[in-house]
Amino acid sequence: MKKNTKILLGFSAIFIAIMILLLTATPGASSIELTLDQLKQNPLKYKDQYVMIQGDLIEDSIHWKPDNIELQFNISDSNGNELHVIHNGVKPDNFSEGVIVIVEGFVNEDGSFLAEKVQTKCPSKYESENTNHYDIEKHDVIDQ
Repeated sequence: MKKNTKILLGFSAIFIAIMILLLTATPGASSIELTLDQLKQNPLKYKDQYVMIQGDLIEDSIHWKPDNIELQFNISDSNGNELHVIHNGVKPDNFSEGVIVIVEGFVNEDGSFLAEKVQTKCPSKYESENTNHYDIEKHDVIDQ
C-alpha cells in the first residue's frame, strides 16, 4: 500500500471518529423550547423528544433528598399551569422563591418531567437601577 493511501485512510478514520463523537455527544443541543401551555395541551406529543421549559419555582413544592441526590419540585407560569419536575442531580445554590427555573429533559408518560439539566436565574439580580438618578458625568469619569 502506498504512503499516500495510508495517510488518506488515517485522516478518513479520524474524520469519521470525530463526526461520530459530535453526533452522539450533542443530543441536548437539539432541544425544543416549549412553554408550559404548549406542554400541557399535549404532553405525550413530546414524550420522546428532548425539550427545554422554564417557569417560576414553587418553593413549597421542593423535596430534596440528599441521600439519593434526588430533587423534586414544581414550576408554574403566569397562566396557572404547573409542571412536576424530577431531577437526579445536585440542587442549584440559589434554589428559592422568586427564581426562574430552566429545565431540560424528557416528558414522562404520567405528565411529569424528568430533567437532565436544571438551571436557575434570578431576574431581580439583573434588573437595572432606577435611571432617574443616573449621573452621566460620573459615568464618563469611570469610563476614562
